[in-house]
Amino acid sequence: MSSGGARCRAASVPDTDTDERETAVTLKKEIGLLSACGIIVGNIIGSGIFVSPKGVLENSSSVGLALIVWTLTGVITAISALCYAELGVTIPKSGGDYSYVKDIFGGLAGFLRLWIAVLVIYPTNQAVIALTFANYALQPLFPSCFPPERALGLLAAVCLLLLTWINCFSVRWATRVQDVFTTGKLLALCLIIIMGIVQICKGNFYWLEPEHAFHPLQPYDVGRIALGFLQGSFAYAGWNFLNYVTEELIDPYRNLPRAIFISVPLVTFIYVFANIAYVTAMSPQELIASNAVAVTFGEKLLGVMSWIMPISVALSTFGGVNGSLFTSSRLFFAGAREGHLPRLLAMIHVNRCTPIPALIFTCISTLLMLCTSDIYTLINYVGFINYLFYGVTVAGQIVLRIKEPDMHRPIKVSLAWPVIFLIFWAFLLIFSLYSEPVVCCIGLAIMLSGVPVYLFGIYWENKPESFNSFVAKLTHLGQKLFMVVYPDGGSEDGNEDEDEAG
Repeated sequence: MSSGGARCRAASVPDTDTDERETAVTLKKEIGLLSACGIIVGNIIGSGIFVSPKGVLENSSSVGLALIVWTLTGVITAISALCYAELGVTIPKSGGDYSYVKDIFGGLAGFLRLWIAVLVIYPTNQAVIALTFANYALQPLFPSCFPPERALGLLAAVCLLLLTWINCFSVRWATRVQDVFTTGKLLALCLIIIMGIVQICKGNFYWLEPEHAFHPLQPYDVGRIALGFLQGSFAYAGWNFLNYVTEELIDPYRNLPRAIFISVPLVTFIYVFANIAYVTAMSPQELIASNAVAVTFGEKLLGVMSWIMPISVALSTFGGVNGSLFTSSRLFFAGAREGHLPRLLAMIHVNRCTPIPALIFTCISTLLMLCTSDIYTLINYVGFINYLFYGVTVAGQIVLRIKEPDMHRPIKVSLAWPVIFLIFWAFLLIFSLYSEPVVCCIGLAIMLSGVPVYLFGIYWENKPESFNSFVAKLTHLGQKLFMVVYPDGGSEDGNEDEDEAG
């Protein structure tokens, strides 16, 4: 379909021909510094800090060591974010670590990163966050029992469909939703921290005194401490999501690193002080036994206002779903643009300039995950692989320095930082393999299942003409259905790139 008549703000087109469009359809640069911080903070802070910080405490064996783990994990996250900041302004493309791995290590490595994200990581994570939202939104209506499973599934589906529509309608609306709900979750966590300060002022800091803080609940074990670091690292997941939307950032060379430098230390501060607040009202044993720490905390200190906590968790997870939909759709958009996914996913609406096919694809894959009973098992399998690619990406920073020493780098960090991260990363991966070898191997198998897909869909260039024609017709049908075009106003037949994914 023609891309004429598009009203999107876009790159200028020379006006030598009065019949040409004055603008070309492209993704808008509408994400400022505040919204960029909202994306990072909103994606990192999901339900974890409200629901289950007990994993770090249980494996660390003492309150004091758990707080050290939270702090050090935040520092390591900041170091890795620093490395991603350099990569983000050196390779200023949407797609995040997928784009960096592809450009540095080649198409197959990039595709495997994309494959595991498309197949499992984003659909399962979004499904779990949506179910968590539904659970806590319905909890006040079912105070004495768990909400019905069908009600949970339906509300989670409604949440996904509503947020997908908002993201399809307007980038500005999507970022405003993210800003509002990020502010809401920060206010809830500030309430927890303030209540903790009040408790300390009242003298309720027994478990923060050095002689009690480091009293082991069970014998210290290096392997369990490593698992505590790994669980802490998962709690910081989402710090790299802004790199997925680099092309939609206003002044990315300034705002990408600024947003990272503001957001990651802020989240670290909040995580550490929220955990301090929890132990002012709960013993370590109570914290470990609780399935929803913030809710138990609220019941102890808020009395009749304890309903604030489950609602806060619901609001936090609602914003988390929005942020994940926004960023994951840009990852799939970037993958399709590189020929690693069907080209329809690389198209945007002619008027709204939103990647509607990629958003709908993300939504459908997540809805399918809601219909399965093995979501949490899949997350366990691929969590190891997700962390593996963080290290591969940071290693790529060192490789790029060696291969392209003269490349323009608006930000250039000391190579000591990626080396420090890689040492920590290797430490965690080795202990993960040692403690859960079967889970890690299954995750590797899921990732490697993408190799034959890559060979058939991308590496094999001379596909039968009938196959190419069929794909082109489907692409053309999708263009008409969704009113979308390629961002550069390219041809509509969808088969101009021989690397097109089937």
